[in-house]
Amino acid sequence: MKYDTLGTTDVEVSQVGFGAWVVGTDWWGDRTREDAVAMIDHAVEQGVSYFDTGDVYGHGDSEEIVGEALADRRDEVAVSTKIGYDFYNNPQAGHGELPKKVTPEWIHTATDRSLERLDMEYVDLLMLHNANVEEVDEDVLEALDELREQGKVEAIGWALGPSIGWLAEGDAAVANEFDALQTVFNLFEQTPGRHFVETIREHGADTSIIARVPHSSGLLNEQVTPETELGKGDHRAHRPDEWYETGWEKVESIRFLERDGERTMGQAAIQWLLAHDEVASVTPTFRTTADIDEWAGAPDTPPLSDAEFDRVQELSADNFGIDRDDGMDALRSSVGGEDLEGTGMKSAGD
Repeated sequence: MKYDTLGTTDVEVSQVGFGAWVVGTDWWGDRTREDAVAMIDHAVEQGVSYFDTGDVYGHGDSEEIVGEALADRRDEVAVSTKIGYDFYNNPQAGHGELPKKVTPEWIHTATDRSLERLDMEYVDLLMLHNANVEEVDEDVLEALDELREQGKVEAIGWALGPSIGWLAEGDAAVANEFDALQTVFNLFEQTPGRHFVETIREHGADTSIIARVPHSSGLLNEQVTPETELGKGDHRAHRPDEWYETGWEKVESIRFLERDGERTMGQAAIQWLLAHDEVASVTPTFRTTADIDEWAGAPDTPPLSDAEFDRVQELSADNFGIDRDDGMDALRSSVGGEDLEGTGMKSAGD
């Protein structure tokens, strides 16, 4: 395992982190609380030191599980959580998005409740969860600074989603010198991640990127194949059939990344992300301890050569040789699509 720091802070994170949404919901399969704690224990043993949860995951269950599992290792790990949804007064309906709440008062209240569930005095990283750009005003920024001054938060971030946008929000995070920016970013879904890499470089900013969905919902780790049947409760089933049908063909075009057995496709997908200096950590969805063993070992596999990276980019520019729609031509936009001009993507709404 290798490690990076977030922004200009002293918060150190493992290059492969643990996305703890998997232990707080049943969207990625059922597991007992004991199984969840055992997975976190195993991840620590494999060098994983960054654990990414959120208050809305299982309506607090994920935070409680993370807190329980890491209670005796608090000084060895970095823990992040997210706030911005009012699940206290709104029941979860399937995978639907809950009402958001981003006010200075709520930021303080939600953070205190998260710390109580985690049974921790502070979190290393606090992220606004899917906040729209107009919601993050000067008062909200001041509230985040207050939490840092109070010692409850070490670093501040902005998590983007739940679809694969938003560009306006990520650009605002960079402009406002957030320490971290979390976004969907993978070899097949390079927008908006590549956009943020370029924005950070253009501004000489120190914002770190945390890449989620690094395996493109099962394609790049080959856990979703033509033989796979995704159940209704499987979160990956939200993808259109066209996405997987074209994706399987795309995977065949990048077999050269496996390097004759020196790294798996799943490891190569992580190494592609880590080839961007701006990416501090990657949070794959660990479903089993075997997943942890493979993907936590990715930073120790051969990094992509310049020729390999350039070849991937050439293929991406040509849609990996696929001349048909993959069903994923839209990004979320909270500003009416103004931020999507020049990306080739249309607006999926706010």
